[in-house]
Amino acid sequence: MKLGLQQRLSVTLAPQLIQSLKMLQMPVLKLEQTIRHELSTNPLLEEIEDVEPTDEKDSEFELTEQKTDEEKAAEWEDYLFNNDDEGYKVKEPVEQREERFEGPGTSALNLYTHLNEQLSLLKLSEEEHLIGEYIIGNISPEGYLAIFVPEMAAELELDSEKIEAILKMIQRFEPLGIGSRDLRESLMIQLEEKDLQKSLAYRIVKEHLNELDRKSILQIAKLMCVSAEKAQAAMTVIKSLTPTPTHGRFDNGAMPVIPDLIVERVGDEYVVFHNDAYVPRLRINASYKNLMKRGNSSTKGTKDYVRQKLEQARWLLNSINQRRSTMIRVMEAIIEKQKEFFERGQEFIKPMIMEDIAQAVEMNVATISRVSNSKYVQTPLGVYEIKYFFNSGIAKADGENMAKRAVKQRIEEIIKAEPIEKPHSDQEIFRLLNKEGITLARRTVTKYREELKLPPARLRKRVAENK
Repeated sequence: MKLGLQQRLSVTLAPQLIQSLKMLQMPVLKLEQTIRHELSTNPLLEEIEDVEPTDEKDSEFELTEQKTDEEKAAEWEDYLFNNDDEGYKVKEPVEQREERFEGPGTSALNLYTHLNEQLSLLKLSEEEHLIGEYIIGNISPEGYLAIFVPEMAAELELDSEKIEAILKMIQRFEPLGIGSRDLRESLMIQLEEKDLQKSLAYRIVKEHLNELDRKSILQIAKLMCVSAEKAQAAMTVIKSLTPTPTHGRFDNGAMPVIPDLIVERVGDEYVVFHNDAYVPRLRINASYKNLMKRGNSSTKGTKDYVRQKLEQARWLLNSINQRRSTMIRVMEAIIEKQKEFFERGQEFIKPMIMEDIAQAVEMNVATISRVSNSKYVQTPLGVYEIKYFFNSGIAKADGENMAKRAVKQRIEEIIKAEPIEKPHSDQEIFRLLNKEGITLARRTVTKYREELKLPPARLRKRVAENK
């Protein structure tokens, strides 16, 4: 038997980091549920019922670095006996009023609950479970992954391989293909589950999916060097697949849109507030301070328990504060860049990408994406999804610039108005756009259609036939 030492470098996911990122990606109603859960499980937290307006500076609990036992003990005594901070405070809109925010429903909560229940059934380590929760939080209501794996790896400070491994598990959850990065991957996963990875249908999806809407069966047969009968059979298999992972699912019991942020005009300025109407205000429970003050005679086990819950409470309060300040900073930068939109209306929205805001607030693009995803802002012009304000510019034939978002919206309108018995191919959409003076490459039409999570013409026809 041979003994030896082996040195290995490993990266551990910090619970503080994952909690902060999870908080940032949560819509406000999901945040409320999370806080309510923490209130029920952490006795050191209590809710403050009466909220008084405070100054602009929010109090924060900062996470401390690794300390010695003596330093921890001193900090513990100082915090319990001398700290009267009441957690985090809120800024309120200029006028307090009851408002009912209405908008299109979202199925995100039902979908996420469904996925997290399946995640809890897997035998995973604590770190793997946290990665799984983080991935699920980045899945769009349509069922696609809304962020690249390298971006997640950078935010979590982990190797991409760890995230890919958990993602592959989630993609086998029900509905099958959930968390796919695009339509091709979703269809390939569905075929793999049917043990058809060596089939002609699988090869067609993997190698030529984007060409299907403009090729006949005979052309596909020639492309794949097979008979027309085999090509037809393969296309029948492909048409039997689900075009989007959540197609026809999670539509019932949808929750109303509640904006995370509120923008109000005060004089000539626009002021951003966090919508705290749904967020419980927390502080450390004073009774636990009193418990330790009584002669400081508590047992070591009691102190260790309270210390653990205190640290968890501080992480939570710090994450809430960080979420609030980050979202407000990002929205303030958006207003600065899109001032004409707020002054004059929707048609004056300017081309703007996430990198522009990332540079303005000195954050990375993934953080801006997290703030924008599935979150809404109440403005004097109405309720908008935050990512509505991001779009790149496209040159029109008359020399003007048109927002990329507007082009994608036009593609979506064309597809919605198309004859259901004969959907438009990407080539036909390309021609229609050119007639309107919108000049872009045909492959760009395909790219935008895929970003809209809309299947190609052949699969849209199959969906229409099944309705």
